[in-house]
Amino acid sequence: MTTIDHDAALLRAGAHVRGPWSAAAHLLRRYPLGAAGAVIVAVFILAALFADFVSPFDPIATNARASLAPPDTTYWMGADFMGRDVYSRIVHGARISLAVGAGSTALGCILGVIIGLMSGYLGGWVDLVVQRVMDIMQSLPLLVMALVMAAALGPSLENTIVAIAIPLIPHFARVIRSSTLSLREQPFVEAARATGMSELRIAVRHVLPNTLAPMIVLATAQLGSAILTEASLSFLGVGVPEPHPSWGRMLSESAAEYVRTAPWLVIFPGIAISLAVFGTNLLGDAMRDMLDPRERT
Repeated sequence: MTTIDHDAALLRAGAHVRGPWSAAAHLLRRYPLGAAGAVIVAVFILAALFADFVSPFDPIATNARASLAPPDTTYWMGADFMGRDVYSRIVHGARISLAVGAGSTALGCILGVIIGLMSGYLGGWVDLVVQRVMDIMQSLPLLVMALVMAAALGPSLENTIVAIAIPLIPHFARVIRSSTLSLREQPFVEAARATGMSELRIAVRHVLPNTLAPMIVLATAQLGSAILTEASLSFLGVGVPEPHPSWGRMLSESAAEYVRTAPWLVIFPGIAISLAVFGTNLLGDAMRDMLDPRERT
């Protein structure tokens, strides 16, 4: 018995030591696409953080001699019509795309959570009025409403974040409202109300934390939509202005005139946009499966 107990203790200790690695291996086996999405997102985040170190040229520096230079050992992804290095502009463009995507998603999430929590918890005429406003906002597609907001606010980094965040509010508000409607009737809410706790404290202290899982899943999924919307706005000329290197503006400057003579000006920014959106979507799907008990087997 002593030997068996000793071996069992060693096994428990080994499992404890290998716990994080075993958990990572388990997640990799169970959610391989989510792991691939996490790797893609991590690469873009690292590129954005260390853009000054991994890009060989200044993204806004021009060189007339290198105009429309094809990909080679000097310009890995070629140069545009002004002689700017495409690779350096794509790396620095990751900062713009992630900043706008994360900023607009966070702002839309915060406002949507406040509106959805208030609407679902208070109910009555407040819920009726708020939901009709959300219906009006959701009647327009995300890109169309963002385009209207961006045109009204003007082209700038801050205005682009606000223009994309506002159309995202109804998506978060709807999810938080539906979760709040089911949570406000739970026994733990009734118990908190019976103890004399204020309604505001109940909503913030007990209801809100239980809505975090769907909110995280939705925020991860909407991040890809925000990045794609920013690229679309920049492509149309109402997003992030020059001299900021934006993937959408890179396509706008090159798609019409140089798609045949210099296809690298279109291919590489398009690949960057596709990979960023693809990675965030894969990561969002995996997080939904991990955090939603109904999706677990």
